[in-house]
Amino acid sequence: MHIKRKALEIKPLVNRSPLPGYEYGRGYGVMALPFTSGHVLALREFPENDFAPYRTVWHRTPDHSWSIYVDGPSHDTACPRYYGRAVAHVQSAHITLSWIGAHRLRIEMDQPALVWEIVMKTSPLINAMNAISVSLPERIWRAPVVMRTIEKLGDLLFDAGTINLSGRFPNGHAGILMPRRMFPITSSTATLNGASLGQPTRSKENPMIGKVSLPARPIFAMGRYYFSIQDQEAYARTPAELHNAYSTNLNTIMS
Repeated sequence: MHIKRKALEIKPLVNRSPLPGYEYGRGYGVMALPFTSGHVLALREFPENDFAPYRTVWHRTPDHSWSIYVDGPSHDTACPRYYGRAVAHVQSAHITLSWIGAHRLRIEMDQPALVWEIVMKTSPLINAMNAISVSLPERIWRAPVVMRTIEKLGDLLFDAGTINLSGRFPNGHAGILMPRRMFPITSSTATLNGASLGQPTRSKENPMIGKVSLPARPIFAMGRYYFSIQDQEAYARTPAELHNAYSTNLNTIMS
């Protein structure tokens, strides 16, 4: 599996959610990456969604305080829309992604200054699991019994601990997370404002953002999310406003 090639197949696109009553996003990222220092990083890259392309970096300090940094046209149409109530700090930032190999990704952020690299791996077992996951129709994948099975497989194959792929999320949305492809992260380095965050590790406890449990071991994933629409009028208005402002340069928003 050529991870870079699969990731770059996802192009910037503003589109209505295929699931009635829900907003959606399609993309990839680091579900969570705990470090020996007690810091946790995460990455979300969603070129395709209802509103406009965006990417975010999540950072949790050793005292469990979360920040979300947003590169996109609006905080309210990126991750803080769904997780903001569980976060101490939200800030705009310029975030760049550079694929420097088929399985190697470099993430850089301007403020605070972050330089972060990850290396992923594949194996016949992981490729087989991902092939089965991708082959399942979405309506079957979203079935509660299937989602519970995927959660258990995540612990069995990746030692991810107890993770939440569906339920109620910090801002009150009913959510469905669909990591159709998952890959273990085998190595990583990160400096934040010049200070090393240490080595990637398997956290003793799953990192929590609000009541949502993230993987205890570093995992890279590709897939979709769905979050319930809370305000139908605002939802109908927001995509049109952003589309008018950004439709002429959607391909450059994510550069």
